[in-house]
Amino acid sequence: MNFTKFQHLFLLLSITLFSTLFFWGAFYFNLPGKIGMGDVSMETIWANYDGPNYLAIAKCGYRPDCLRSNFALPMPLEYYPAHFPGFSAIINIFHPTFFKGPQAMIFATLLSSLFLTAISYLFFNLYFSARSSFILALLSIFFPARLFTLRQIGSPEPLFVASILASIYFFKNKKYWASAIFVTMAQSLKSPGILLFIAFAIHWLITFIKTKQLNFGKYFYYLLAPLSVLAIFYLYYLQTGDFWAYFHSGDNIHLSFIPYSVFMSHNIWIDTVWLEDVVYIFGLALVSLFILHHRFKSSIVFIFPLLFTIATIFVGHRDISRYIAPVYPFIILSLGKYLTKKRIILVFILLLPAVILYSLNFVAGNSAPIANWAPYL
Repeated sequence: MNFTKFQHLFLLLSITLFSTLFFWGAFYFNLPGKIGMGDVSMETIWANYDGPNYLAIAKCGYRPDCLRSNFALPMPLEYYPAHFPGFSAIINIFHPTFFKGPQAMIFATLLSSLFLTAISYLFFNLYFSARSSFILALLSIFFPARLFTLRQIGSPEPLFVASILASIYFFKNKKYWASAIFVTMAQSLKSPGILLFIAFAIHWLITFIKTKQLNFGKYFYYLLAPLSVLAIFYLYYLQTGDFWAYFHSGDNIHLSFIPYSVFMSHNIWIDTVWLEDVVYIFGLALVSLFILHHRFKSSIVFIFPLLFTIATIFVGHRDISRYIAPVYPFIILSLGKYLTKKRIILVFILLLPAVILYSLNFVAGNSAPIANWAPYL
């Protein structure tokens, strides 16, 4: 790694760390309350969805008796297997040896966010100059705003997105074993990780059709991902007695046979008609897919965001901006040559206060009703 890249990474990681400490400090000193958003504290960050669910799993696994006797969130016990165990396992690396539960959770998110920043820079550097990659990675710290919010709370998304980028980065560098490890990591964090495995399978199939070569040595490692799903389901069986507990966890998958089902406001996970922003999110993703296809054809950097966007179109949940988060780096990639222009950078600078206020407001209003923190410590 040359000095320029090292310098860029140091600056990017410093900005990531400072932005998170600033955000946490705003809640510690109740800044949202002082500007009219309602009183908050660090507990507000700890209580943001779905952080408490991962904390409960970190303590109890999926054992119903332990969850029932220790936690009183307003959700059925069957709902916990909707959350894959990867993030909770990472929390337990730091808890209880180094931190109490909530602190261990947000520390795990901070490390994930730093990793996401670093791998974003390396990922963009596969396609752009070091200067442009620095600008794009810097933008990706704060934009889109929903992903910036997820970097500040107990959330598996930063590591999930980082694992996806790392798998593609190592694949492009012909380090297939490392790539497969990160595919498996993504799978252990969230169920949509299976789409990354499917994307690599489709890439293998396209390559086989073109070259008539099986390349098993290159793609064999990726079978670790579906095997990890079987391991997770076996864990469910051991702790709940139900191998298929994920599919019996209630209305958590949110998939519908009807495209754009997010606009059916009667759905319990939508319950609003204020959805115009979702139109623009889908529009931006689709425009980016056309650009990616024009530039990369059947490359993995087109296949994966294509699959993920199609899947998200069938999701019936208000929080589409979170569900489609793994596509954001590819949107930035597709628009990279425009986003690095000085006038566009100025636009993002002018929008930065809006991102901060949006995130403060969102976190202040998206916390679980936890009256007793003792079981989470």
